[in-house]
Amino acid sequence: MKGNSPGIFGALSEHFTDVWQLLSETTQFLSKTRDYAQYENQLREWRAQLQSKRNDSETALRIRSELVNLRKHLRLMGYDLSLAKQSLRFEGFRNDACIREGFRRLVLVFTDRDIYWLSGEDNHISLAEYLERRLESALASGSIERIRDRHYLWYKRQGTTLILSGSDTESKDDFERLEAIGNANPLLILSKLKSLK
Repeated sequence: MKGNSPGIFGALSEHFTDVWQLLSETTQFLSKTRDYAQYENQLREWRAQLQSKRNDSETALRIRSELVNLRKHLRLMGYDLSLAKQSLRFEGFRNDACIREGFRRLVLVFTDRDIYWLSGEDNHISLAEYLERRLESALASGSIERIRDRHYLWYKRQGTTLILSGSDTESKDDFERLEAIGNANPLLILSKLKSLK
């Protein structure tokens, strides 16, 4: 998903990354975007060239340069390529017992313009009330027109995977709607929850 940082450290590390790894990470990232079809043929062509000219260092250098330029272009478009290795998984519903498994409470609020979240130890309703109080000034000023959806979730990070489950407070329909959004555009949610530990 699009983010605010151009990823200077990411861009710098590309110059020290194997061209195959760079191609793989770029493909993995783009496959999670709506723009994948636009780049799919080029990615395949690069892969085919690298395979057919395995020992040709000039081909590898040229493709590396083209990949670095593509990744720079994607960053300028606002994409956060650091999300390439992350994945989002939805796992049904859980209750308070899941705390023993390492899950924590999370409230997501979708407004007409953005997604806001709050995690903590309080129950889901209290977290939602606190988050909405924080959004009151934005609602009053008109920078947020309305809150469209609220989601009461359990979350856990398992390696590079973010697992989201519905809580007892979340309705089945609401969770299915969130799951559909997340499956259609995982980078949307992953980018918004990037700092969620």
